[in-house]
Amino acid sequence: MAAKLKKGDKVVVLAGKDKGKQGEISAVLPKENKAVVDGVNIAIRHTRQTQTSQGGRVSKAMPIDLSNLSLMDKNGKATRVGFRLEDGKKVRFAKTTGDVI
Repeated sequence: MAAKLKKGDKVVVLAGKDKGKQGEISAVLPKENKAVVDGVNIAIRHTRQTQTSQGGRVSKAMPIDLSNLSLMDKNGKATRVGFRLEDGKKVRFAKTTGDVI
């Protein structure tokens, strides 16, 4: 099945502690059905100091389930993703506006 959400897509969070936040997908993990979104689902990781790097608290974006994400259309609203054939190629389109993504 083709991916509805891909790296670089602008998305909005539908559920969870970050509900309503927007961001861009930086990585997709299809086997785990999750994606990493910049600025969303931030966790603090403690790192030990080494000779090359300073130790301390590092903020890191953790994966969020794909079911809690929705693509943003050109109006900035959440939309579902559909597929259709155009000129013999399968393309994604926004269900709210009908625009090709």
